[in-house]
Amino acid sequence: MAVRRRKSAGSEILLLDALKDLCREKDIAPDLLFDAIESALAFAYKKTEGAERNVEIDLDRDTGIFHIYEVQEVVSEVKNPLKEISLEDAREYDPEFEVGEILKLEVMPSNFGRIAAQAAKQFVLQKIREAERGVVYDEYTNLENDIISGVVTKIEEGSLIIDLDKTEAILPMSEQMRGDKFKIGDKVRAYIAEVKKGGKGPQVYLSRTHPGFLKKLFEMEVPEIQEGIVVVKAVAREPGIRSKIAVFSNDENIDAIGSCVGPHGIRVQAVVEEIGAEKIDIIQWDENPALFVAASLSPARVFKVGINEFEKNSRVIVPDNQLSLAIGREGQNARLAARLTGWKIDIKSREQAQDETPIANMKDTKVKTTNGKAIIAPKKKKKKKKKNPQQPDNQKNVSQNDSEE
Repeated sequence: MAVRRRKSAGSEILLLDALKDLCREKDIAPDLLFDAIESALAFAYKKTEGAERNVEIDLDRDTGIFHIYEVQEVVSEVKNPLKEISLEDAREYDPEFEVGEILKLEVMPSNFGRIAAQAAKQFVLQKIREAERGVVYDEYTNLENDIISGVVTKIEEGSLIIDLDKTEAILPMSEQMRGDKFKIGDKVRAYIAEVKKGGKGPQVYLSRTHPGFLKKLFEMEVPEIQEGIVVVKAVAREPGIRSKIAVFSNDENIDAIGSCVGPHGIRVQAVVEEIGAEKIDIIQWDENPALFVAASLSPARVFKVGINEFEKNSRVIVPDNQLSLAIGREGQNARLAARLTGWKIDIKSREQAQDETPIANMKDTKVKTTNGKAIIAPKKKKKKKKKNPQQPDNQKNVSQNDSEE
């Protein structure tokens, strides 16, 4: 390949300073804008000289000076003069040209500056808009599964349109909690559930009902979670009504539940203030599924848990007076416990369990539960019967003689 420059390229346009200022203003990577300018210059030249020509743009990214080249292949017989050049004509530029090589000839129409500005303006603006949208999309994609704050600017059929500074987000009516009442101008905190690419920019979808919203609220309020000492293992919610959150401490000296509750309940209360009247059960996570299932039914007390690990089924036996509490109103407590643990849970009272035959492949564990925690119940020590002390033989004889007398 050979490059042939004209002796005079005409007036060269220095774009560097303007491009740098634009990149800073729009928060766009310089390479994206340079690519847009190169595409725009090629587009503008084809507008002036014919769309069939092969054109390359050489834009110096250090100085901002650009050159335009028409690219032609050297052939023995020219069939397309816009893209090909004969060997004879090519050797006028360089006598060493051979068939199959490429000639790049610099060109610059005399009126190119004016035409380029007119033809390329919209093209460059479009590329800039696309680059801006890409930057915004990347920014909010990185914030996915996090909490963000914005201001309500519009309400459409119950859905909230929220201004996030660089873009707008949608909080659908279905993702609002029962009791949420926002009006235009209100500040809203919500969970970024999904970010999609759209024709007019990224589409950000928010949620206040997502389990991740509750998890992130605890992360914001509990320093031990931020530091990684306490870990949120699972969350189950019926938004605005009740939720369960399972936590675990990596430090045996730090109580996971106590950390989440906070001194005088201040930390959990801060979360409750954000989600309204939703009741929160904080549960101790345990790698032993029997203990985890037992704790998940808090505040009910559990007597025994049977586990079938192969089918991930469990049978829980509770004291007779705890059955309704374990199941909950309309099955809510049992339903949330099943979601939290990922286990099927069948709850029976002790009286009901007595009438049932033992279930095959189910390992039973007696447990003791309190305040969202469960431990294996300690085995009761059997009381030894007191034996009457044996009397000596001479003492027995004395007793017998006394009786005879």
